[in-house]
Amino acid sequence: MIARLNRDRRGATFVEFALLAPVLLLLLMGLFDLSYRSYVQALLTGALQQAARNGTLEGNATTSAAAAIDEQVIRQVRPVAANLTWTSKRSYYRNYDGVDAEPFDDANRNNKYDPGECFTDMNGNRLWDADPGLDGQGGANDITIYTVEVTYPRLFPLTGLMGLPPDQKISATSALKNQPYDTQSTAAAERICG
Repeated sequence: MIARLNRDRRGATFVEFALLAPVLLLLLMGLFDLSYRSYVQALLTGALQQAARNGTLEGNATTSAAAAIDEQVIRQVRPVAANLTWTSKRSYYRNYDGVDAEPFDDANRNNKYDPGECFTDMNGNRLWDADPGLDGQGGANDITIYTVEVTYPRLFPLTGLMGLPPDQKISATSALKNQPYDTQSTAAAERICG
């Protein structure tokens, strides 16, 4: 009888499936979650790039126009990422050279700005800035960096078993130059010492 039971292979497939199914399901959920994130990221990036192009046109530097442009982006993403929360930020610079930290004379050669060192004030606030951008869309010929960050619940709630947070966070950024619809008043960058 025992010898007959040892030779009996009925049910072995079921046992093997029961051992492998949880691992397979976790892998599939991870793959679906990653694919869904890529899809939402592509949708957000495309919507943001179109909105950024619209923002560079004359008349879109106002707060109400910027809010309407933000809403266009979210309206395109919301159908695929339900219950999302989002934030947007616009910073503008006078030229592409002004996107980096304001240049300074590194008197003590420590590769960082120290109070008292001379610097070129790119944004006119008379302070050294690691990011000299100003908030908003800017005006004619300004460089605008537009960023939207979206947070939404993951597709599968069981992703916590894989050590992943319950929410997915993605962002997209675009940098464009506003159209030359007006004469830009540019103040020369001031050199400040002390």
